[in-house]
Amino acid sequence: MQQATETGGKKDIVFPVPETVKTPWFGSTGELPTTLEYFNGSIYEMVEAVAKEHPSFVAMDFMGKHITYRYMIDQINKCAKALRVLGIREDDKVTIAMPNCPQAIYMLYAVNLVGAVGNMVHPLSAEKEIEEYLNISGSVMVVTLDQFYHKIEAIRKNTKVQNVIIARIKDEMIRPIKVGYMLTEGRKIERIPKESPVFQWPEFMRLAHHCGYEYRVKRGPRDPAAILYSGGTTGTTKGIVLTNLNFNALSEQVVSANPMFRPGDKMLAAMPLFHGFGLGVCLHTMLSQGGRCVLVPRFTPKSYSKLITKAKCNFIAGVPTLYEALLRLPSMNGADLSCLKGVFSGGDSLSIELKKKLDKFLFDHNAKIQVREGYGTTECVTASCLTPPQMHKEGSIGIPFPDTYYKIVEPDTDNELPYGEEGEIVLAGPTVMKEYLDMPEETAQTLRTHEDGLTWVYTGDLGMMDNEGFIYFKGRAKRMIISSGYNIYPAQLENIFDAHEKVQMSCAIGVPDTYKMQKVKMFIMPAVGVAPNDKLKEELLAYGRKHIAKYAMPYDIEFRKELPKTLVGKVAYRILEEEEAQKRAEKEKTEE
Repeated sequence: MQQATETGGKKDIVFPVPETVKTPWFGSTGELPTTLEYFNGSIYEMVEAVAKEHPSFVAMDFMGKHITYRYMIDQINKCAKALRVLGIREDDKVTIAMPNCPQAIYMLYAVNLVGAVGNMVHPLSAEKEIEEYLNISGSVMVVTLDQFYHKIEAIRKNTKVQNVIIARIKDEMIRPIKVGYMLTEGRKIERIPKESPVFQWPEFMRLAHHCGYEYRVKRGPRDPAAILYSGGTTGTTKGIVLTNLNFNALSEQVVSANPMFRPGDKMLAAMPLFHGFGLGVCLHTMLSQGGRCVLVPRFTPKSYSKLITKAKCNFIAGVPTLYEALLRLPSMNGADLSCLKGVFSGGDSLSIELKKKLDKFLFDHNAKIQVREGYGTTECVTASCLTPPQMHKEGSIGIPFPDTYYKIVEPDTDNELPYGEEGEIVLAGPTVMKEYLDMPEETAQTLRTHEDGLTWVYTGDLGMMDNEGFIYFKGRAKRMIISSGYNIYPAQLENIFDAHEKVQMSCAIGVPDTYKMQKVKMFIMPAVGVAPNDKLKEELLAYGRKHIAKYAMPYDIEFRKELPKTLVGKVAYRILEEEEAQKRAEKEKTEE
């Protein structure tokens, strides 16, 4: 169904609407386009084209520093030359384990420029998780910050990594902020031994002077650009291979769905670049459309609220828990939010009550807009559905982007259901991933081609569609815990704890939390002869911290002599959830 010409540049790739797909599009509102034409090139080339058009525009704000498009492109090209000198070649995987900072952006596009693929990893992941990401991707290089060096060094010998590049946050700060940083956070960073086999960022960038040969590699729209990670439908770690077209198409779609956007507009880039929304919308969409990214390296609700007003951001995005926290912050009292053009919520369902509170909050603080809900999966980079600017239906997550087709089917089939009936959400369009890396069976399970010729992503999520094309999210068919917008897969946590010699069986559940939405609790059945006491709990929590990312760590462990079972012998996690809910209700009743 995809048609493309080979002339390069915009308006070359067209996705015709299949006659068999009945979903109404954004165009049904009479305001926005139903189909688009997409950039026929790499993510670097799309950003480079905008930089030539607006060289003096500010591309990034970081800790008081303003970086223009001209300077950014210059740094990307120097970085690309240095990568070539170190032997990075076409299709090599380079792991970027960084927060949102300029060096991470330079590296991402430089990797693309030399024809390699960025492997995007959460720097706060546990050592064993990072080792797994490095080995799944076969990465030959890692780029990270100085405070994470020792974590990389501990696992390096178990991977194919040949070079490690170390950057420092302070190197991109203006002097007054740098001084304050070194007196506080900078003092806590453990020094890297001089003899360590690494390249410091300035040393690495100087290698560009030794590149006397061609460093650019021509990449097409369907060549891979980045790898993001997800537990997928089974909880098994999967590398999601996303192409140049996936990111470039998303950029055009997001802007078409937000006609109020203008080059130079600012977006608060607090969502991290190892997250689909952070990488695809907050960074690439803005940089490929002439926008300005206000980079947030370490996120807290307090820093987020401060930057919204100080930087006069035009667009912000977050998960429901973030907005819940914003409403309670004293620093937001009297804040002027008239600069806002778009406020987006995703990552979990936004309750009707919270939306009403947030809309009132925006109105009371001079904003002329309301929060808009969206939905998406990492298998489509991120958002693929959004509430239109002037249309809202209570409980709906919006309408699909142009060229993005939604169907509601009987779970795990291609039998489409009528409007109003609940089933599995499947979707197709130009942002659909290339594959799960080296996992053909999992790829075939998730990506399925129907009679209409389109490849559909089976999301494992339940929903329905009304007769105007609005989508309603009803729940997750797959077992998942969502904490502060992060997807946590209980099966992964259970595999980790079950591997401990003192554990016979474990079960992870999500417990409601006013701030995080959910937090993780583990139920553990100790091995025969092992006493369930506080010492064992501390031992297991310490073990967990070595293997589990901070955001997925259980807040508590409860020991059980037996765990409830289903008829087929599986742990009945729903019973544990019900018991926990009952205990919570009884506690609240007692407190009253």
